[in-house]
Amino acid sequence: MRVLLTGSGGFVGRHLLAAMRERGWEVANVELQWGNDALDFFRYDTDPHYDLAIHSAAVVGGRASIDGSPLGVATNMALDSWYFQWLIRTGTPRAVYFSSSAAYPVELQQPGDIHRLVEDDIDLNNPGLPDASYGLAKVTGERLAAYAEAEGCRVHVLRPMSGYGADQDDCYPFPAFIGRAKRREDPFEVWGDGSSTRDWIHVDDVVGATLAAIDHDVTGPVNLGWGRATSFDQLASYVTQAAGYTPRIKHLPTAPQGVHHRVCDPTRMLSFYQPAVTLEEGIRRALNS
Repeated sequence: MRVLLTGSGGFVGRHLLAAMRERGWEVANVELQWGNDALDFFRYDTDPHYDLAIHSAAVVGGRASIDGSPLGVATNMALDSWYFQWLIRTGTPRAVYFSSSAAYPVELQQPGDIHRLVEDDIDLNNPGLPDASYGLAKVTGERLAAYAEAEGCRVHVLRPMSGYGADQDDCYPFPAFIGRAKRREDPFEVWGDGSSTRDWIHVDDVVGATLAAIDHDVTGPVNLGWGRATSFDQLASYVTQAAGYTPRIKHLPTAPQGVHHRVCDPTRMLSFYQPAVTLEEGIRRALNS
């Protein structure tokens, strides 16, 4: 298996790279091997000899970046559009596209009863309002994936929920919480009022589900998550208890918060992959790293 991988220096990409090398796959790294930005690579490369392409390069940077730099995040639209053009130009037969839970309409993620997001909640012909320019880019990418499929490229479309892990940049909430707990901060800061919920999935399971989708030829879209709603107050409690102390929680109501509830229905994923790393285990690993 000869694979092209973008974003191999990023959080998901570096874990994918390690897992594919363990399988003995030959992996070409756009950024590491050529020193190219993935956007430039897709615009100019004409190599037709990859069995599979996995595109994990993206501009994200956490909630502060999504809310504070919408034009920078919108660069993903250009990046993804050139990716799909490259797939067709080179005749690459199979590809992975990482969409996002941000693609779901924000109206389904408001305070009140939790709506567990199902894949069919996004109608690509009438997708509703996604989460900021990042979500808009991902909805657009899913539409482009459908066009690429029509041109003969098999595209596996995955929608991870809140991916996390010990080596994630601390601009994301999970590693930020871990860092505060390691420093035994008291008070312990939580953005917002603490009641917003997320569906946490460890990066090992994001990678495992991605490779399983390839193995089982599941095109998607497929939610990657546990279907477990965990509020930020609960996450703070789990992390600090595991760290062995009980600080006072200090809420920051004016900090960027995003949607209120973001929890999936994982039924489609469970038909081909069972996640293995619970949130409690992920917290333990991160505190011990």
